[in-house]
Amino acid sequence: MSIKINYKNNTSKNPSNNLVLFVDEKFNINPLKKHLSNFEFSFINDLLKTSDLNKNLFVFELSSKKKIVLVSIKKNIKDSDIENLGAEFYGRVNYGKNSQYLINSDTIISKDKSFIGHFLHGLKLKSYEFNKYKSKKDTRLVTINVFGNKNKPSANNLLKFKALEEGTFYARDLVSEPGNVLHPDEYTKRLRSLKKYGLNIKVYDEKKLKKLGMNALLGVGQGSIRGSYLVTIEWNGAKNNLKPLAFVGKGVCFDTGGYSLKPAKFMEDMTYDMAGSAVVVGLMKNLALRKAKINAVGVVGIVENMVSGNAQRPGDIVKSYSGKTIEVLNTDAEGRLVLAD
Repeated sequence: MSIKINYKNNTSKNPSNNLVLFVDEKFNINPLKKHLSNFEFSFINDLLKTSDLNKNLFVFELSSKKKIVLVSIKKNIKDSDIENLGAEFYGRVNYGKNSQYLINSDTIISKDKSFIGHFLHGLKLKSYEFNKYKSKKDTRLVTINVFGNKNKPSANNLLKFKALEEGTFYARDLVSEPGNVLHPDEYTKRLRSLKKYGLNIKVYDEKKLKKLGMNALLGVGQGSIRGSYLVTIEWNGAKNNLKPLAFVGKGVCFDTGGYSLKPAKFMEDMTYDMAGSAVVVGLMKNLALRKAKINAVGVVGIVENMVSGNAQRPGDIVKSYSGKTIEVLNTDAEGRLVLAD
């Protein structure tokens, strides 16, 4: 399912459109009289009298074709809470084949000038789906028209939200890929492609890692037929020599536990063992997309912890990049070895 958002100056005259209105935390709807018909106002007002108002939103179904959604805004609401409201709105509303919603921004009572931007940002983050491998695709389209003149996001905020969403979705895509697709070789290939956003990508393969003495990281990946890598991702947006912010992420594309084998139950989830690195990668993509005026570097160690005749054994001793020796008592403690180097 895809979402399309439009900003309009005037409301649609189509009475079948679903309508989203904002109220205070007590669900006082008197200020909404001019936005509702007499029937709609009376209908909603009567239902609210017998409802538990300790909620963030209500969905009123006036007919099979029209809903009215009331979203309550608390005093001194934080940006993160606004985004949670947007996410809750997305999760609570049922979407048909091709649904349309009209959001009336003139009913927003918050002083936060970027309210609608944060609300839609939360909605879009919640809408994420990973259906790349599904046989049947969800072709539904949800169109959200924002009308009114209040709290329209600025061009800078729209750019910021878009960059955050793309970076977040890229990280989620990486984490959601199965281990047979996103193995270390493929992961490294995808990271190289980020150069097009202005990021400086350096890949250290096994030959370079051995020369550097990163034997802790290499020991984790030596049981896999795939390569082991360390990748640095640099963004220089400050245009000066300030020291960069540094982010380090663990990228174990699949973790069997090695010879200290994990139980079979839930082992399929070990494709998520590279989520820390995905967060770093998504962050760096976000910084590049929004042209952030900072210097930053992301470092990710990318390996696969497998069982084979060449895999690391419990009791093995490796020498790390720092020069310290490490006795590996449990091969399922692979993350600290990767991050140590």
